[in-house]
Amino acid sequence: MTRCSDAGRRLALKGVAAAAASLCATLPALAQVARPFPANALRGDIRFGQPPEVELNGQPARLAPGARIRGTDNMIALSGSLMGQGGTVNYTVEPTSGLIFEVWILRREEIARRPWPTTAEEAARWAFDPAAQTWTRR
Repeated sequence: MTRCSDAGRRLALKGVAAAAASLCATLPALAQVARPFPANALRGDIRFGQPPEVELNGQPARLAPGARIRGTDNMIALSGSLMGQGGTVNYTVEPTSGLIFEVWILRREEIARRPWPTTAEEAARWAFDPAAQTWTRR
């Protein structure tokens, strides 16, 4: 059986270290990638209660079974770990049940992106540019 020499092992370790360093250098940039929101996403203020209960814009609401919540880092967050927390979000609603299906907890720069509809009626009257992720009032 052929074995690697010490020099070969050192060279392999240097390669692994270089790859890890380049990956670590790109992680902060990946965290700030613009998140594309669908045209049916509305803006609101949420407060998480005992799952599946939430308060949306001051009114009681429920998360749908299988609801997806994404944190500011765009990673999936569990509703139980968010109990008692809240903030500004974009969200979608299931058309048949009216339950909240997708939630994105927004970062400051996403909150600053205005206007954004808060009701389905506003979204129906406004125009959405999916490439720029902006809404314009007609």
